[in-house]
Amino acid sequence: MVHCPECDATLAEETDVEFADFGAKSGFFKASKRFYLVACGDCGAAIGSGVAGAR
Repeated sequence: MVHCPECDATLAEETDVEFADFGAKSGFFKASKRFYLVACGDCGAAIGSGVAGAR
């Protein structure tokens, strides 16, 4: 079982986390890259992230 490091909530299902996708269209990046963030569904703490190349 996985727990959030901030609030200790149990992260057992996909619905327990929030997935955010920030791409060039959001204005977060000017380049053609995409930034992905996974956050706790209870407290919003960032749990993981990644960057993908051009589409």
